[in-house]
Amino acid sequence: MSLIDLQGVRKSFGDVEALREVTFSVAFGEVFGLLGPNGAGKSTTVECIAGTLKPDAGRVSVLGVEPTGHRRFVRDRVGYQLQSAALPPALRVGEALDLFATFYSLPADVTELLDLVGLTGQRRRPFGALSGGQKQRLSVALALAGNPRVAIFDELTTGLDPQGRRDVRALIERVRDTGLTVLLVTHDLDEAARLCDRVAVIDRGRTRFVGTPDELIDSTRPASGAAHGLEDAYLRLLDPALSATRGEA
Repeated sequence: MSLIDLQGVRKSFGDVEALREVTFSVAFGEVFGLLGPNGAGKSTTVECIAGTLKPDAGRVSVLGVEPTGHRRFVRDRVGYQLQSAALPPALRVGEALDLFATFYSLPADVTELLDLVGLTGQRRRPFGALSGGQKQRLSVALALAGNPRVAIFDELTTGLDPQGRRDVRALIERVRDTGLTVLLVTHDLDEAARLCDRVAVIDRGRTRFVGTPDELIDSTRPASGAAHGLEDAYLRLLDPALSATRGEA
């Protein structure tokens, strides 16, 4: 059984079709990447998984249940790091984790979380005094405060400097090594190639591809057989005409 399973999911907001046909599954223990351009429907897809949105059609299953009908069950088992999450500047790191731990039935140990994300020495530091990378580390810790079975990370490395991106990617690898299932929403193709066991590409509300990064590369390889990476494969999938304009056909 898959931990997460979406079949033919559709969702509209008025006249806007955010999701037209989204289908993919996430296995236990894998890092699964959700890729796609801005406005493709990634955030709507994640909200359907987390149970904060109910699809208009299709099926969503998380750990065997429909999320919006079992919100407490899903909330205790799915950690969700919001892309634009922010905390009061004066709230200390340890205080934030202690607070979030009270939201869950069986929370994680705060001291162990601080050690996992490398913030033990920042426990009494105010949120407003953290660097960008430290804030993202705290976001990871907050998503894990409920001791979840799956964690959803949305654009964790956006806006970080190269060292910050490297540090957060290493953190995701440590989280993966604990056996947690990770759903990683990202625009960073290098990040996806390094971290993800499989990826889904969503474009204009539809699933365009599901498979490993290598399978995406192989499926879009130029007829000449020339080598190309995940970024080229992704762009070729979304716009095959791009190949000719770049002289790669």
